[in-house]
Amino acid sequence: MKGSRNIIILVILALAVMLGFWGCNGYNGVVKEDENVKKAWNNVQTDYQKRSDLVGNLVNTVKGAANFEKETLTQVIEARAKATSINFTADQLTEENIKKFNDAQGQMTGALSKLLAVVENYPDLKATQNFTQLQGQLEGIENDVKNSRRQFNEAVNTYNVKVRSFPMNILAGMFGFKAKAGFSAEPGADKAPKVEF
Repeated sequence: MKGSRNIIILVILALAVMLGFWGCNGYNGVVKEDENVKKAWNNVQTDYQKRSDLVGNLVNTVKGAANFEKETLTQVIEARAKATSINFTADQLTEENIKKFNDAQGQMTGALSKLLAVVENYPDLKATQNFTQLQGQLEGIENDVKNSRRQFNEAVNTYNVKVRSFPMNILAGMFGFKAKAGFSAEPGADKAPKVEF
């Protein structure tokens, strides 16, 4: 009787140790993925900040052009201010916050597009080396932003799969890990643009 009791105790202890290792390993895995999301979000914010800094230089260069449209510059400056005012951490990645951030960045993109279109009317400005360099840098940063957003969405996806999969979802819920929101396509992006000549 005593021998079978000791075996039961050993089996229970072995199960407890296995569950403990599984719990620690699972928890550490979720923490790792959460940190990957935070790192990816920081990269997104860094690229948007580089764009914002470059836009400031671009605006100052354009301001120097005689009779440049003030309304266009004002729109870019206001869009830049709004875009840089929306800041939150990776722990605050909700659909609502991502939408606010995305909308502000979209307004900035629209204002920049308008600015670059208006610049076409100023051949002297377009020909300056400073403007040409800034425009080239802006194109490079836009590519960096796209890549950062893609990598961020991949990190969010990996994290969300981990915290929502059984049985890890139980452990993740116990420690307060919740699914995070990522970037989605702009409204209307599913429709092909109309091209008319």
